[in-house]
Amino acid sequence: MLLRLINKYFLPMIIFKRRRKTYGQTIVELLITVALTAIIFPALITGLVSSREGKAQQKQKTEAYSLIKEAEEAVRLAREVGWDTFAVNGPYHPEIAGNTYVLVPNSQTTAVGFTRTILIEDALRDSAGNIADSGTIDPSTKKVTITVSWLTPYSTQLSTVMYLSRFRQNSAHTDTTEDDFNAGTVNGVTVANDEGGEVILGAGGSGSWCDPNLTIEAVDLPKQGVANAVSAIEGQVVAGTGENASGVSFAAVSISNPPDPTPPDGDIVGTFDGFKTNDVFGEQNYAYLATDTNSKEIVIIDLTSQVSGKYAEAGYYNAPGNTSAESVYVSGNIGFAIVNNILYTFDLSSKTDSRSTLSSYTLAANGKEVVVRGNYAYVAVNSTSNQLQIIEFSADGTTLTLRGSATLNGGTARDIFVNNSASRAYIATAASTTLPEMFIVDVSDKNGSRPTVGTYEANGMDPTGVTIVPGNRAILVGQGAEEYQVIRTTTESVDPPMGRCGGLNIDSGVKGVSSVLESDGDAFSYIITGDTNWELKIIEGGPGGQLSPSGDFESAPFDAGGEVAFNRIDFTVDIPSQTTFNLQVAVTNAINNNCDEAVYTFVGPDGQGSSFYTSDGAIPEIQSGNYTNPGRCFKYKTFFSTSDSGYTPVLKDVTVNYSP
Repeated sequence: MLLRLINKYFLPMIIFKRRRKTYGQTIVELLITVALTAIIFPALITGLVSSREGKAQQKQKTEAYSLIKEAEEAVRLAREVGWDTFAVNGPYHPEIAGNTYVLVPNSQTTAVGFTRTILIEDALRDSAGNIADSGTIDPSTKKVTITVSWLTPYSTQLSTVMYLSRFRQNSAHTDTTEDDFNAGTVNGVTVANDEGGEVILGAGGSGSWCDPNLTIEAVDLPKQGVANAVSAIEGQVVAGTGENASGVSFAAVSISNPPDPTPPDGDIVGTFDGFKTNDVFGEQNYAYLATDTNSKEIVIIDLTSQVSGKYAEAGYYNAPGNTSAESVYVSGNIGFAIVNNILYTFDLSSKTDSRSTLSSYTLAANGKEVVVRGNYAYVAVNSTSNQLQIIEFSADGTTLTLRGSATLNGGTARDIFVNNSASRAYIATAASTTLPEMFIVDVSDKNGSRPTVGTYEANGMDPTGVTIVPGNRAILVGQGAEEYQVIRTTTESVDPPMGRCGGLNIDSGVKGVSSVLESDGDAFSYIITGDTNWELKIIEGGPGGQLSPSGDFESAPFDAGGEVAFNRIDFTVDIPSQTTFNLQVAVTNAINNNCDEAVYTFVGPDGQGSSFYTSDGAIPEIQSGNYTNPGRCFKYKTFFSTSDSGYTPVLKDVTVNYSP
């Protein structure tokens, strides 16, 4: 047969045309035939054998897949019958018992030569809660590896891996409402209800930033001038009211605790006149006015000295040239003034008489507002291409050096606020139909071009001021549309922009805003409005006005009613970059048949008191001292910390999964 194939198909390929054959040619043709036969014959034989064995191998694989599918079904049925009997590590194989499958210990070898093994093992999770090759044991999940192997015609093995969890007879307990959290114990933290119930750092306060109101009586500033600037500290608000000639230049208002502006508690305690005020900065004994007077761009007022209700001028700063001051800020013995496109520093080692210039720096454009944190001045610039400049100053204020800047791709800057840790700058810009009006800039590094990490769309408002308050909230004020807006800043976001959580319509417009955190935990924002009367309005915020750098929350005990296995802890928490959050769990037995008297030991995911959950995970199923799981009683404890008073972790819910 092989020779016939060669003669039929291969010899014609080497015969190119008919010619008289010679004896030599016949010998050549014979040699070629023999060579081709030696090459092709083994391949043909191998192909025929492989084809025959391949069919057998394919049949074996088909049967092996069928055995694997049967084993998968048996495993699921065994899990449904009962977790405790199913979740025992070791090798098994399935057998039929009555009308269902059961798992029987050890591997199985069938009559036709297949070996089948169902291997049940612990499932491990990494620190992020994901299934992993190494980590902590998840007592509510098992790894199941099903393997089928055979020896003929080749030694072959097929396997599949499944992960099965408890799902029958499982129960869950969740804390998520204000009442749920109020049943626990707070230490340096408080329960809020801006989002349906949450735990945050802080104490005191009873208002809500996201549900502002004007129930506190407003203050009517003297005369009929247009108020345009405000600065507040605990117990005192100072306002610039001299935007036109109908008002005084400055008024100080005493604020009682709690605020009650009805005289004498909220009376005007003193005024100052003679200048048009563009900005005001207040401290305990002095106030500083940025004015339009060319010979006294900054006026220093002594708040401890007055005659017939009028404050005395203590000193002043006369900037070079003849122009007006736009903004003023004071840090220690150094004053900062923006005059057109120049930032000046001036000497405040004394408050009296004319104060001398220390240094100056020419800005990218006219400056609008200056804020100082540490040894850096942050300037909001009236430019469309460079809205923030960061300028380092020497300890004596005599050297000013540009370190960083930010281009926001927005309108000209109107106001700036920098958080206490100097990691974020909040900048309000002019209204835009296509771009956001508030930007959060990362200034943790002061050098070079600083990135925008969050934006907010004011929906028609033309901003005039911005501040931040406790509980991860910013307040943006302005004119034109919902003039007082509260913004969630827990999660910084550029796309999409951050969201609004509350606001107020104040049709006369808001010219400025300042916030105060009182020592007793109350928090307020003070706004200057365009009203002819009752210009100064007070809005209560909080809770959590009194912030501490750390705190903890311990849940109320949960009584499962009997001994159960506590399997898993899941929680929802917002953690701003300036904060940390950790959690521990405790499982124990009841004392005197109740969980209130039980003794709790808190541990982390590895069962140690020194470890903490930072994400969802399995609850250790161990017995160690007072910690015993399975048990009847359960608690969790959370730990909060922050490096900045304006930021806090926000715990929204905690769920524990358990089963008999």
